[in-house]
Amino acid sequence: MKASTTAMHRLAKPAPLRAGGALLCGLLMATAATGFTLEFPGPATPTANQAAERASYPLPTGRWEKSGLPTRIIEGMVERAAWRIDVPELTSLDLMKPLRAQLIGAGFQPLFECETEGCGGFDFRFATDVLPEPDMHVDLGDFRFLSAERKTSAGEEAIGLLVSRSYSKGFVQITRAITDAPVETGQMFAATNKVTDEFAPIADGLVTFATSNRPPLLPTRGAAMAHLVTGGAVVLEGLRFDIGSTDLTEGRYNSLTELAEWLKENPDKTVALVGHTDASGGLETNIAISKRRAESVRARLINVHGTPSKQIEAQGVGYLSPVDTNLTEEGRQKNRRVDAILTSTQ
Repeated sequence: MKASTTAMHRLAKPAPLRAGGALLCGLLMATAATGFTLEFPGPATPTANQAAERASYPLPTGRWEKSGLPTRIIEGMVERAAWRIDVPELTSLDLMKPLRAQLIGAGFQPLFECETEGCGGFDFRFATDVLPEPDMHVDLGDFRFLSAERKTSAGEEAIGLLVSRSYSKGFVQITRAITDAPVETGQMFAATNKVTDEFAPIADGLVTFATSNRPPLLPTRGAAMAHLVTGGAVVLEGLRFDIGSTDLTEGRYNSLTELAEWLKENPDKTVALVGHTDASGGLETNIAISKRRAESVRARLINVHGTPSKQIEAQGVGYLSPVDTNLTEEGRQKNRRVDAILTSTQ
């Protein structure tokens, strides 16, 4: 079979996949194409494994637009697998970088790369095929995608790599499609966790790649949420509201993603979102504005992040609780904020 020409699919889905054989030590069903071992940046637990012959995979080749998701249909053997990475400190970038490097080292050429909003946001996530929870978790405010291809003796080989994370774990999904591939059993990917910087030699057609388990380059994700317990409240950093409006602007807000994940992992806890303003204008007006902004944040958490409404309430106190002086613009900007306050007593 051959790959078809580029097509636009708003909600493109591959042909149903039948379940593959038992997953053991990260090994997947594969074809005669060369297999290789992926070195994950932390302990990797396989969560899913699917394989199908004579199937189709719509490989994303660009960001989602209103006209749909640009894809290129790859027909042949389609394999899909997912892993959970049990390291809370790793960011989605920490997960993507070593895997991307290993794919390139194996001869794959990147076709398209994106990060959350650059992919098209939640529309991209729902336009491409993703394994269901809990096998694969996708944070709608923090995910990365890479599509790549290489030519092999078995035919064209394409990879779709999706990474994301929850509050305490990383998640990786790899979809592999090969055209004209003879059906044989072998290794596609094997998840390992060795600590080395060197490439391992080729042996028996299996190419092993490894990356170092160095500490992540970016700050620890979710550290701010820990202060909900130790300090009782956190400022939801980076929130932006339209000029002259109380509506939260579109975009990714890491602070909301972290709060949503924390609430998901702590379903017995509740928080109050408390809006604040600077001291410009009257108290009643500012209380109303601050509450509407908190309500806008609450709506975003519920509608985009799936936070249960019973876990969050919205309040406003206007200018009654400043964190800085109202005599300077810098201070007034700091006072215009939304806090998350822990309201659980146990």
